[in-house]
Amino acid sequence: MRAAELAKMFELEDTYWWFVARRELVRELVLHYGARASDLTIIDVGCGTGATLAALDDLGMAVGIDRSPQALHYCQRRGLKRLLLATAEALPLGSQVADVVLALDILEHIRDDGATVRELARLLRPGGLLIVTVPAVPELWSEHDEALDHLRRYRAKRLRHILARAGFRIEKLTPVIALLLPPIAVLRLIQRLLPRRRGSPETAFIVPPRPVNWLLTTLLRLERYWLRHFPLPVGVSLVAVARRS
Repeated sequence: MRAAELAKMFELEDTYWWFVARRELVRELVLHYGARASDLTIIDVGCGTGATLAALDDLGMAVGIDRSPQALHYCQRRGLKRLLLATAEALPLGSQVADVVLALDILEHIRDDGATVRELARLLRPGGLLIVTVPAVPELWSEHDEALDHLRRYRAKRLRHILARAGFRIEKLTPVIALLLPPIAVLRLIQRLLPRRRGSPETAFIVPPRPVNWLLTTLLRLERYWLRHFPLPVGVSLVAVARRS
């Protein structure tokens, strides 16, 4: 991720509705599907600026890995210490060392996503969990994706395929952020119709007023409650929980 986008992420990650909702969802999934939830070894591959890693630190030993020294510097500013500089394609850890591996919005950055999922599987003990999030709906492709150095957006079929080929048993795979799909789709359409700005592409993080940010966060908490019982038909992102055989 580009330096300017990492700085923006660090500034927004603690409060911005999208980051808050993803972090709360991931923590709930770890607690629901993970065994020995008070003594887990969790590896967050592509940990970014560290807010999710910090939110899981009380569940055991949480380790953050990122390919960006700047990202790890932001993690250190949060007080995080168990950090490694590495790429997801070649992780400097032994096999079967983790109970939970997180791959949150990283696969879309990697050309050979299938090989990367197999590398993530290598880290997990038998029965261990992989939690993946990726951007969904290829038709939403925009300057936002380019600014984040995405190579693709996913359909559920592709994500299911690469997880199954890596030997995972999929326990949950569903779209998320369904309620915001219509306004985001309209925003992306408007962006395509407007003249393209000169210079580097920029993300579409629109920081709303505090009450609107609270409302969006609350809506996604309600969506998370729904997801405890039912999948969603559509959504801006996909989340998968997969168990290593």
